Amino acid sequence: MAHLLRSTLFAALACASPLAAQDVTLKVHHFMAETSGLHADMLVPFKESIEAASEGRIAIELYASMSLGGRPGDLYDQAADGAVDVILTLPGYTAGRFNRTEVFELPFLMDDTVAGSMAFWDLVEAELQEEEYDETQILSAWVHSRGHLHSEEPIYTLEDLAGKEMRGPTRVVTDLLGELGATPVGMPLPLIPENLSKGVISGAALPWEITPSIRLAELVTNHTVIEEGPALYTATFILAMNRDVYDDMPDDLREILDAQTGKLMSEFAGSVMRNRDQVGRDAAAGNTFIELDEDELVRWVDAAGPVYDRWIDRAEDEGFDGSAAIDQAQDLIEANR
Repeated sequence: MAHLLRSTLFAALACASPLAAQDVTLKVHHFMAETSGLHADMLVPFKESIEAASEGRIAIELYASMSLGGRPGDLYDQAADGAVDVILTLPGYTAGRFNRTEVFELPFLMDDTVAGSMAFWDLVEAELQEEEYDETQILSAWVHSRGHLHSEEPIYTLEDLAGKEMRGPTRVVTDLLGELGATPVGMPLPLIPENLSKGVISGAALPWEITPSIRLAELVTNHTVIEEGPALYTATFILAMNRDVYDDMPDDLREILDAQTGKLMSEFAGSVMRNRDQVGRDAAAGNTFIELDEDELVRWVDAAGPVYDRWIDRAEDEGFDGSAAIDQAQDLIEANR
């Protein structure tokens, strides 16, 4: 009888051992397709690296395209509330909530995606983690590459934007589109194809890297680009984790996670977004590429001035110095070149 009990116990332990080896399972939820650069070239290698470094004790499950439910604007709260463990999102999808973060979305501020990504991480680590993101643990923070305008009809001048319904991802970008003369429409990425097809919007502000995942080059044929100097705009991204899940991880596993996230991952994410731009450009081969001439570019920069003025006014309402925040962001970008 004792022999039978021992055999049963050993069999149970053997069956349980694969589960015991995975001390933590993290569900990562986001709004982009599996073909997007951030999923295929960042999150998949991140998953593989973490699982290898932890010898399988950390398992990561990736859920793309809002497959766990909700809308893109819900993602941050899903992590804060513990509905999922980790999310990837744009803070700008929840306008008015992450006001200091918006400094990295201001027009004609960014000219280096990787330096900008590391600068954004530095600000998160130094200030924003506790001031704006205290409900979660930020694992990484970065900006996408240069934003451009993609449209059904060609846009050569400010006048060509008049009356055109143009999608923007965040409050700052829609504010910019309005100052440039367009009718701005705030809209998350997954809704762009349907709304272009139905004629609800005439075009969209997007970086090149994301365009293949929504087959944008098949929906519009004109691309107004600013490839040199400061970018028309950028948008910010975060990888945020439920704070309780993070704090409850075993110390050794949390050390593994920390070692492969933070500034290292922010730099990597910025590189992924920059390097993926060529894929988007190649997908649009045969379409019309429009580069603003020098005089027209000056007009666009001047037109963006009120966006800064309003952002600085909002900053004052939120209790911080907007002009100082802009200077700080520029200094951080320069320090990370």
